[in-house]
Formats: sequence, structure tokens, C-alpha cells
Amino acid sequence: MEGLVASRISKDFWAGKRTLVTGHTGFKGSWLSLWLQSMGARVAGYSLPPPTHPSMFEAARVADGMISIRGDVRDFDSLLDAFSEHKPEIVVHMAAQALVRYSYNNPLETYSTNVIGTANVLEAVRLVKSVKVVLIVTSDKCYENQEWIWGYRENDRLGGRDPYSNSKACAELVTAAYRSSFFPESQYRNHGVAVASVRAGNVVGGGDWSEDRLVPDLVKAFQAGRAAVIRNPQSIRPWQYVLEPLHGYLFLVERLWEKGPDFCGGWNFGPSAEEGVRTVSWVADKMTELWKGKACWQSGCESMPLHEANLLMLDCSKARTLLQWKPKLSLHDALTRIVGWYQSYHSGKDMQRVSFGEIAYYEQYGGPVMNLQSESQQ
Repeated sequence: MEGLVASRISKDFWAGKRTLVTGHTGFKGSWLSLWLQSMGARVAGYSLPPPTHPSMFEAARVADGMISIRGDVRDFDSLLDAFSEHKPEIVVHMAAQALVRYSYNNPLETYSTNVIGTANVLEAVRLVKSVKVVLIVTSDKCYENQEWIWGYRENDRLGGRDPYSNSKACAELVTAAYRSSFFPESQYRNHGVAVASVRAGNVVGGGDWSEDRLVPDLVKAFQAGRAAVIRNPQSIRPWQYVLEPLHGYLFLVERLWEKGPDFCGGWNFGPSAEEGVRTVSWVADKMTELWKGKACWQSGCESMPLHEANLLMLDCSKARTLLQWKPKLSLHDALTRIVGWYQSYHSGKDMQRVSFGEIAYYEQYGGPVMNLQSESQQ
């Protein structure tokens, strides 16, 4: 189990900050929006409706504590209106088509959302002068994956064989071009805008009901009383709990606000190889053990399998060294929290209260994992 990180988010910093989150109805966006609300930020969200039903956004009543705007990042005029009305100081761009397998069937939607959507956000930032910090959320899959055992660093080559991965590499290039053209670090005193991109992947947590993701697929099968079918049980992934990269994003925004050019550029956020890199079957076995009852899984195959990377890891030395950031929870502890969240949901608990409690627990974490259902009843 990893100990406390050296870096801590400042609630005083976030109190009252006008923050706009695109994609706030998604899984990660919902958790980030709740976290910002818990610190007193003035949060506005711009997004399409929740991508799944049920959803984290609806289950935890995320809209209760923020301004929620329905809109598509591909609609520049609507997006610009939201920026102009709410005059954000901080922008976190999370809106995306986020599924690899979906991108094979819907490549144009994937490119238009992930590439043009990113350009639209940065153009709105250029035109609306209230913004001081921009965080563009892409993916660990933005790198050209050689499937080697070494982690990718921020200056490694971008690429991607499938439309999703490639679109995220393109989003990185768009971000770099806007930063160089309109927000260069050398001219920071003139424009006052700090731009960074963040890369994380294989994020797991309560409230995810997305298609073709391991944890949601397991939970759906367990709850239905059937065996979960897993395509590639021996694939290796760098798993991390949802609040881990979000903690890194928030702390990076603070540094960008304070020191601007010193923290612009790309940043990796991921688990250590020793703690979080495991096979799909390892995660499935742990989830099965934690769920108890008749939970089980089995291997499956497809008639026409699509290419999926077997191994992709990040080198997060930059974040660990310059931000003093590292994950707090072991993967086993994270999976314990996740099972507790879903079982709380299925037993009818107040999931907004449970989720705020999960954020508070993570912020104070420093001891053994407790049972989430018992915590939510206190």
C-alpha cells in the first residue's frame, strides 16, 4: 500500500474559483465536478446528456451543486456563448468520445468530437479573456504504442493505430499548436494563459457504466447473476483509481495558476509498475473475490477481433518529481472501494452522500481501507 502523497490540494485556492468543465456528465467529469463542489468552486459544466443510463451524473445528483449546460463541443457558437456568459477562470476540457471499440464503428464522430471539439475549446479560450488556466484531458493512448515494457514519457512520439487513440494524439497536437501560436510560454506576461495537457488511462471507479470496460462489465454481470465474459484476460494494463489522476489534475491547475510557464506542456498520471500494472484476469479475480456470492467470470472471444493494445504504460517521473504526486491507494484497496460503491448503489443508498464521503476519505487517506457501505450509513 502506498503512503500519502507529498502534494495536497488547497481548498482555499479553489473556493470561489470560476471553473468550467466540459464533459461534466461523464464518469470522470462527474467525479471531478463533485470534488470541485466540495471545495467551494463555482462550477459550470458544458456537455451532452449522460452517455449511459444509469450514470454517475444522475446517481450522485451532480447537477445539484453546479450550473449544468447541455451542449456539444462540436457546436462552437453554443460553446462560445457558455464561455462568454460564465467567464471561467479555469477550464478543464474532458468532453470526448472515450471508447476505443466504439471508435472503430464511429470514426468520424470520434475525430470530430476529440479533435475539432478540442480546437473549439481552445478557440473559445482565445476569444474570452477571463481564462487563466486550461487543462486539456487526453489519454495514455495518445502515444505511438510499441508494446514494450518501458513507460512512455511526455516527449515520446505521439500516434495511435485505432481512431480513438489517434484522435487523442491529434488533440495533443492541436493543443501544442494553440499553445505555441497564441499562448507561448515566452509571452506569458502578455497573454496570462497557462495551457497543459494530461494523459491517463484505464481509470476505474464507482459510477462507471460504460460499454466495453472491464469493471462495468463485471459489475453488470455480477448484479445480473451471470458469468462475466472477458475477451483478453492476459492483457496487461496500468489500472488506477478515478480519484488518483483527478488529484493530479487539480494540483497541476494550482501550479499552473501560480507559476504559469513552469508547468505548461504534457503530463502523465499513472500508477507505479509495482502497484498498479496487472493483467485483466488479476483484476477480474479480485473483483470476483470482493463481490462474493456467485460472482464469476469466463474467457470469451470474438469472431472478428479488433486490435487492442496488450501493453501500454506511462513513465510518470515528471509528475512525481515536479509535482510530488503519486497514487495513494493500492489497486486492491481501490477495487475494495469500487465494489463498496456499486453495492451501496444497488442497496439504495444516497449516492451523492456516499460519493462526497469517498472524496473526503481519499483526501484524508492514510490507513487501512474501511467498508464503504458502513461508512455511508454513519
